[in-house]
Amino acid sequence: MKPISPRGPMPGRVLSLYALATLDREGRLHGYELAERIASRTDGTWRPGPGAIYPALGGLSERGLARSKLEGRRRVYHITPEGRAFLRRLRAGMLWRARGGPDLGALWSEIAGHADPGRFRFERLRHETERMTDYLSRAGSGTADLRLLRKEVRDLLARAERQLAQEDAAPPRPRGRRRPT
Repeated sequence: MKPISPRGPMPGRVLSLYALATLDREGRLHGYELAERIASRTDGTWRPGPGAIYPALGGLSERGLARSKLEGRRRVYHITPEGRAFLRRLRAGMLWRARGGPDLGALWSEIAGHADPGRFRFERLRHETERMTDYLSRAGSGTADLRLLRKEVRDLLARAERQLAQEDAAPPRPRGRRRPT
């Protein structure tokens, strides 16, 4: 049985999917470019080496999702029509999961060693909020898109606060089922 890496959930799969999405957007890519993009997008916290990059790109080629061609000393990868179709199916499935798929938060909480799933979710929310704040502060507030994003974040938090206040004000619900007498 292959050991599970403690570094995070399936970094090889994320690497392959990110490479495929980048190929779809950019049209072509070589391994060093992919490594640099990932390092840039993760603020240097993840810098995959050649031992991760080239097997991921090779796997895309083996599955027919990408094609490679030697250009000078570099192997350049291009997405195939099958790769684009796969990406469309994947994205459609991701939208479905985001809207109403199973909530796996409690499972991740146990995997991470947290006894309280609510506390685990709160810590994830805090982490994502800090990352969003950092992103918005680095991106500046000049564009209409970023102003809209900031407004959406504020509105979402205000809605959550109102819902929590209503729940706090509501009388406690009885536990268990009552049988009719």
